[in-house]
Amino acid sequence: MEQAPVASLKKTPLNARHRSSGARMVPFSGWDMPVEYSGITGEHMAVRERAGLFDVSHMGEIEIAGKDALAAVQRISCNDAAKLQVGQAHYSGLLTPQGTFVDDLLVYRLASAHFLLVVNAGNIAQDYAWIAEHITPAGDAVAVDASSRYALIAVQGPAALEILQPLTGVDLGALKYYWFAHGEVAGVLATLSRTGYTGEDGFEMFVPPQSADRVWLAILESGKAAGVTPCGLGARDTLRLEAGMRLHGSDIDETTTALEADLAWIVGWNKEDFVGASALREQKSHGVRRKIVGFEMLDKGIARHSYDTYASGVKAGHVTSGTQTPYLKKAIGMAYLPVESAGLDTEFEIDIRGRRARARVVPLPFYKRPK
Repeated sequence: MEQAPVASLKKTPLNARHRSSGARMVPFSGWDMPVEYSGITGEHMAVRERAGLFDVSHMGEIEIAGKDALAAVQRISCNDAAKLQVGQAHYSGLLTPQGTFVDDLLVYRLASAHFLLVVNAGNIAQDYAWIAEHITPAGDAVAVDASSRYALIAVQGPAALEILQPLTGVDLGALKYYWFAHGEVAGVLATLSRTGYTGEDGFEMFVPPQSADRVWLAILESGKAAGVTPCGLGARDTLRLEAGMRLHGSDIDETTTALEADLAWIVGWNKEDFVGASALREQKSHGVRRKIVGFEMLDKGIARHSYDTYASGVKAGHVTSGTQTPYLKKAIGMAYLPVESAGLDTEFEIDIRGRRARARVVPLPFYKRPK
């Protein structure tokens, strides 16, 4: 996490609420954000067992609209947006011509020719400039950085629906995974999306910034009996890692392709040309030389981001994400390995502060929520 004077950091509409509630604040991607309220382990377990409440208003929102908006989105993102119905979203990537990641994102189809793209907090300006440049050949479409129009609040966990339903007229039970609806939450106009970054059922709500505190407090009150817990970025990271979800800047970046990241499922192979398509098609035909894997430690120790990995005694890469997980109670992580060393149950080594420790390749995700 980068260091910066607090005065120079951007603040979400809930910043004062976090500080008055005793959250521990840290600089993150240029924002002053809560890393934890009551402790990462407790917050993590709350989401797995009950529900957690997250402020994710630091994320960016970029809207694309116009007669050729679909063509624009098809050109700049790798998934097939033509398959999206109005009211549906999907996970996708902004790729370089080499098939590597500018960023990962969610694409929401608001109308037939109107899309909302949710991008990572540290990449908003870069993504907007990249998108505005690359949609030009698509025709009649314009991109707008609409981040200041939205606060984004997430309720995640098995009790999320019962906590949120009393606050809205939207039938949340009828809302399918990765679909969204417009309505009100606690009397505030909102877009409610059945999405999240924790591996649990849950909802993310786009609300006007000036109403964010009202919605936050209403959810805490509605969820009091269910034990809803305010959560910070620390638990969000351990939760997403257990769920095998990639983190941009760690597990995916401008050096890793969608195929190496085992994300071929977010590539629209049958659609027409898009940025990165030719590189990915060539890599698909020849095969990748390395791929991301999940691993668990066999020897004592926690493998952290950037620790070197060794396959057959030879340096093979580095850990991209790693932690001791509160729910699984294991030391787990992700790393890129040569394909010949990436098979399930294959053992390799990780240098943990000068000591080689054994790890084993295991399936991703590490955790799947009960159906």
